[in-house]
Amino acid sequence: MKKRVLILIITFTLLLGICFIGYYLVPINRVGITSELIMLGDLNNDKKWNHSDKLLLDNILKNPYLSSRLTHFKIDFNQNQLIDSEDLAFLYKIYKYSDPYIAYDTEAFNKRVFPRPRELFRYIPKYEYIQRPILEIEHSVIQESPFLFLKNRDLEAYENSYQKKLFQEIYDEAIRASLAYQIRKPFLNKIEIEFKKQKVAYCHALFQNKKYFELLLVLMALTEDAETITNSTQTIFVQKILFFREHLKDLLVSEKFKSYKLGKISYKDIYKIIESYLLKDLNIQLDLDDLENPRDFLDLENYTARAKWQKHKSSAKKESFRKLILFAQYDRRYLRAVSKTTQKHKDIRLVNHNLPMILLFREALSIMNGDKKAAVGLLDESFRIPMGWVKSIPKKLLPSSVALENFLLPGNKEDGSDKSRHWNVFGGLSLYKSPQESLILALKRENLDLVKYNFTYNAMQEFIRDMIANINGIYWVESINLNLLEEYQKTAKR
Repeated sequence: MKKRVLILIITFTLLLGICFIGYYLVPINRVGITSELIMLGDLNNDKKWNHSDKLLLDNILKNPYLSSRLTHFKIDFNQNQLIDSEDLAFLYKIYKYSDPYIAYDTEAFNKRVFPRPRELFRYIPKYEYIQRPILEIEHSVIQESPFLFLKNRDLEAYENSYQKKLFQEIYDEAIRASLAYQIRKPFLNKIEIEFKKQKVAYCHALFQNKKYFELLLVLMALTEDAETITNSTQTIFVQKILFFREHLKDLLVSEKFKSYKLGKISYKDIYKIIESYLLKDLNIQLDLDDLENPRDFLDLENYTARAKWQKHKSSAKKESFRKLILFAQYDRRYLRAVSKTTQKHKDIRLVNHNLPMILLFREALSIMNGDKKAAVGLLDESFRIPMGWVKSIPKKLLPSSVALENFLLPGNKEDGSDKSRHWNVFGGLSLYKSPQESLILALKRENLDLVKYNFTYNAMQEFIRDMIANINGIYWVESINLNLLEEYQKTAKR
């Protein structure tokens, strides 16, 4: 018996030793990377290069912005982050020869450059964000485009590499906006036609004054409007809510507000001005000095709405967060939009914040398959995560000016996640209640802070700025038309 136990102990010890040695000495693949093999130029995914791909390419080039980022990646045959004439020349040759070895040997024999066969294959990790290449080829839409500067060769007269890239993006965005306008043109109503005229004129003025960065952002905003919003499906209230927003913006830089800062008028005078705008713009009659508590604890509907909101927040998967954060870290258009920040208290009217939020919400919509409530829930949670991440890093290792409140988030240094949450929360509430109820609830909520800080000038300024962010969220969350967006949704897909 003792001998048998001894044998078992020795056997167990040997096995344990073998496992120990194997674990530390035998090479093991510990990298959990999953990749997909991509054939550049294979646009129909049949693992071939042929005439079918050529026909598909010709069709895609009519409006490249209706195709996925991965498709654009495959069209960028020379992998220089541009869709240019060289890409097309290479693609038509590989479609002609079908075999990369024959294509290379034939071109080399004729002393012409052509990529080596192995260069036509790429392994792309599935977690990576694919950047859409910039369109640089001539496009027929230029002849009908409302942006006359597209025909101006000054777009090629750049002074340095930075300006060259800016001009390339302006060209790309103007082509995209022109194609979106071409699709929408037969269906535009009078309001939309007038809006388009004003925006196009503004773009031309920016170009003439060489304000190229501002031009790019205005073009992006115009593209987003053309691709996602139609006035014909908006309620009267939503159509008019931006008039109220503009009045609030003007109030912040008015003589009346300066008088308030100097103590010449009271908060009641500012309230009366805001109340007059509410009545004039939205037909809402309120006494801001006598608002109810924003939360009615006896209203059962508030609890059920909150439960639904929490459900969407908690059901967002890790993969969804990863996609959104990768978008915020790498997407070229988002990074351009979010980079327009100013020094503290310079963006009083909150003009730098809205476009990045529109882009974030649109991406969240794509990730959550067009479910607006789920997209709001994803954003609501995402705004908390980067902040916790950054605050865990010692401050001495961070740039003191922007890192803490501006990491992966739109807005200026003084705003950070604050205005982003205002935009998203009250935009989301318009889905659970109505745009009008959300606006009134926002007024009640912001009024609490104003009372808390005893109606100081800074508190009143933030009261109005918070309301501007709230209105932006209500307008765009409510207005983005899923039917209109459906055609473009695949462009955000891998």
